[in-house]
Amino acid sequence: MQTMRSELTGCPVIIGGGLAGLMTALRLAPQPVILLAKVPLVEGAASAWAQGGIAAAVGEDDRPALHAADTLAAGDGLGDPVVVNRIAAAAPAAIIELERHGVKFDRDKAGRLALGLEAAHGRRRIVHVAGDGTGAAIMRALVAAVQATPSITVIEGLEARRLLVDDRGVAGVLAAGPSDGCLLPTRRVVVATGGLGGLYAHTTNPLGAIGQGLALAARAGAALADMEFVQFHPTALDVGLDPMPLVSEAVRGEGAVLIDETDERFMAGKGRGELEPRDVVSRAVAAHIAAGHRVFLDARPALGAAFAEHFPAIAARCRAAGIDPARQPIPVRPAAHYHMGGIAVDAAGRSTIEGLWACGEAAASGLHGANRLASNSLLEAVVMASAVADSVAGIEPAPVPAPRPVVLPPAPEVKALRGPISASLGVVRDRAGLERAVDHLQLLAFKGGSAADPALVALMMATAALAREESRGGHWRADFPQSSPVWARRLVQRVHDTGTRLVCRAVPLSTIPQPLVAGA
Repeated sequence: MQTMRSELTGCPVIIGGGLAGLMTALRLAPQPVILLAKVPLVEGAASAWAQGGIAAAVGEDDRPALHAADTLAAGDGLGDPVVVNRIAAAAPAAIIELERHGVKFDRDKAGRLALGLEAAHGRRRIVHVAGDGTGAAIMRALVAAVQATPSITVIEGLEARRLLVDDRGVAGVLAAGPSDGCLLPTRRVVVATGGLGGLYAHTTNPLGAIGQGLALAARAGAALADMEFVQFHPTALDVGLDPMPLVSEAVRGEGAVLIDETDERFMAGKGRGELEPRDVVSRAVAAHIAAGHRVFLDARPALGAAFAEHFPAIAARCRAAGIDPARQPIPVRPAAHYHMGGIAVDAAGRSTIEGLWACGEAAASGLHGANRLASNSLLEAVVMASAVADSVAGIEPAPVPAPRPVVLPPAPEVKALRGPISASLGVVRDRAGLERAVDHLQLLAFKGGSAADPALVALMMATAALAREESRGGHWRADFPQSSPVWARRLVQRVHDTGTRLVCRAVPLSTIPQPLVAGA
């Protein structure tokens, strides 16, 4: 077991090389920080795969208050209005900051930001780069900025396996490289590890996105919230690839429609049709597939030969699969796309464990509520990175403890879990399936082994989904198909002090996460 070299001992450690991690590291400069990335920067981050863009009220007909209202509506009663208004108000400045880091957003002939429309937005407010290449372009610019910042030490190929804690809070990070374990003594850790779509058999996320940061926090005793809420993207490219390429919501924003093999537009006349919130569209597509149909996204009437000009990356992926979207409908199906839950944090990104922060998709900040509004994820990562960095920089950490012998847990393995998780925690859930999942995952989560950490994350999802006897946002119960005012609450969980079971309770929406009572 190696120990990090002495000059870096005690530096803040940021776990995760996506947008949230990169922005936090840049915001902390010139304070020395360590950035851990399991794979080379850009390659394993879901941020680089984001096609839709960043939502910001920068149009002449738009205001942050309108953006906030759309965000709260999409959140289906569980969004935190204070958080939502603060992040929506900060969005225009976030765009300017990214431009300072070298991001070149699309502009019209008059030099104004070119704005797209996505589902559940009342205005065109989606800022793009190269049409559907927003995430990749932002990541390229920020990776270059990080590499040019001397205060940031990037360590690639090192996977965090455990957070060490003592009576003062976080005490270090236990990580593993290709050949050996590594101990990083620190009192300040930021989890920015992204989501958990890789737990599912059908996902648009990198397969390494299995909620490992959530498992780290849970094993350390932190509270997690909103774990039942998973957003399924209704239009993943259905050509047998794993993970599934995303066909951006912006394609529907430009007029593409959903049809089946008979050319029936099955969402016609249903509210805003294809521009209903993602959970509504995903359920409609899933139900149509369950009824024996195939589902396609038809962009021919709306875009035709101009498809590749608007969406070059999607066009390239379609062509690689033998599909010409200018002349053929695109086969699609729902896939796990974004997790609204995560490590419970306050306005500064602080968890319930001293010295542990979370940022981006790994955090449950209260922005998304029960369902994320399209293109708010990159925005949250940029804005919350500032709050997290300010908080981390403002802490005078206690001395790090002397290294002690620790056991390195095995690398997490999720392959055998993906099918069962998809079956029980998919677009539509029910009591019987959730009870089977809880029984199965409980055995795996607390007995050790390579499946333990992903099983723990899935167990927290299943436990919350079983407890929430209603349907709301990204959580849909076939046996409780209506929402209930009784459940206008957040579910908060932690691992019991015995390390053998979970504690789950409902808390008021306005409650800032606090440690649950020890032993409760």
